[in-house]
Amino acid sequence: MKRWLCAVLLTVGVVAHAHDVTDDRGVVVRFSAPPQRVVSLLPSLTETVCAIGACARLIGVDRYSNFPPEVQKLPQVGGGLDPNIEAIVALKPDVVLMATSSRAAERLRALGVKVVALEPKTAADVRRVIGKLGQLLAVPDAERVAREIEAGVAAAAQSLPPTRRGQRVYFEASPGPHAAGPQSFIGEMLHALGLANVIGPELGPFPKINPELVVRADPDIIMAGERSGSEIARRPGWPRLRAVRGQHVCLFNAQEVDILVRPGPRMPEAARLMAHCVLKTPPEPPAASSPTGGQRQ
Repeated sequence: MKRWLCAVLLTVGVVAHAHDVTDDRGVVVRFSAPPQRVVSLLPSLTETVCAIGACARLIGVDRYSNFPPEVQKLPQVGGGLDPNIEAIVALKPDVVLMATSSRAAERLRALGVKVVALEPKTAADVRRVIGKLGQLLAVPDAERVAREIEAGVAAAAQSLPPTRRGQRVYFEASPGPHAAGPQSFIGEMLHALGLANVIGPELGPFPKINPELVVRADPDIIMAGERSGSEIARRPGWPRLRAVRGQHVCLFNAQEVDILVRPGPRMPEAARLMAHCVLKTPPEPPAASSPTGGQRQ
């Protein structure tokens, strides 16, 4: 009888904490039941919640969450870095999803609001965050989304013929300029497509760079948002870049930029945008390479 009672108590304890989640800060957040009222303060998390089939649980989002279209009808509660605390509390959420970089977590916790901080920066992070959200929201097959992302990126890579691979790319993630380094999920997608990144890994995932660095690297292709388009033409030395001279510059509109810079379920679409950019630019003729295979000047 005692053994049976202990087993029951252990089972109750496991069930009570079945929805405990350790977020990216290392904080264990405990839930007695899967959250039904969710506020998301990061567009990539918003998109992931919807992709795993829990979009109906969202009751509020940040001002930048705009996909899928149905989230545009939800109350907006500020930005990830400047959320409207009063508006969030008024929605009575079971949980608020936010980036680890947000400083609002402690304020919300002090007001009795549960916070889960998740911030995907790499492809591995994306898979992990999908699993965490699946665990938090009790979605049994959330991992299918990760599998679909991997398959979609691989398909985009296969669309590029071998003759288009190996080209050297500068990807401007935002004006500043901030570049996408090899360690970022954007850099990883470039690598998956068989492209070379002119930004070195020592600079980090999304470094603010000196534009002279790009002049020295002289990339074959430049990828950037339309906001950077006019700046590119005015930057000293950039009109002489082989990418600019050969019109191998892809400028993405605002909707495309959203797809490209959000680590989440639309990464296959981002990879297709990159692949299309490569395919629509004429290939560079073979250049004489040094025995060391260093950067072309």
